[in-house]
Amino acid sequence: MIIDRAAYDREANRLLFRVVHEVAVRHAGRPFDEVVQVLRRDLPGSPSLAEEEIRRIAEQISVGRDPSGL
Repeated sequence: MIIDRAAYDREANRLLFRVVHEVAVRHAGRPFDEVVQVLRRDLPGSPSLAEEEIRRIAEQISVGRDPSGL
């Protein structure tokens, strides 16, 4: 059902933002490669992020920003 799918997608996105926020808090200012590795390990598989998006997020975190918006 569409409503169930929308609720699932919304929850999946919330989880994604929470994980990015947690990584940003714990690893702000750390080397880029380290942040990429942590994101690859901690991000949920669904919805999956493209490698390009993971690298963009890691770049933001490595310079001390929290791209999650939380």
